[in-house]
Amino acid sequence: MKTLAHKARPFAGYADIPKTYPELCQLYLPRPIHDDAEDAEATVMMNALAVFTRLNSEQQDYLDVLTEFVDEFDKGKNVRWPKVSGLDMLKHLMPERGMSAADLSRLLGGSRNLGAMILRGERKLTLNHVRTLAKHFRVSGDLFLT
Repeated sequence: MKTLAHKARPFAGYADIPKTYPELCQLYLPRPIHDDAEDAEATVMMNALAVFTRLNSEQQDYLDVLTEFVDEFDKGKNVRWPKVSGLDMLKHLMPERGMSAADLSRLLGGSRNLGAMILRGERKLTLNHVRTLAKHFRVSGDLFLT
């Protein structure tokens, strides 16, 4: 069995993907994952297949099984994501859109200083602000409520 972990792109194109489940298993045999090395190898194969939108049924079944094993291993890691406040999320999203504090004030329809006051933590976001931000950034309003 070949090792995929160091191979950046196992398939150059759809024509390179084996067409049957057993042929795919010859490249990498899906099985429960027990450590980070196995996870890395399975993830390489999973990501290599996931970019193709038109897999045949056997290729899709193989990808589904592989994804289940990777997801199951990831669930067992009990990864603790850092808590991010709504204000921190706003501060992260604004530069992505090239927004200034003044732009935030205009977006929220408040005084000229509203954006700066929110960013300094002197004013809290209202429910209307959250709705406006969620619509503007095309994200869930929940991001700004923590």
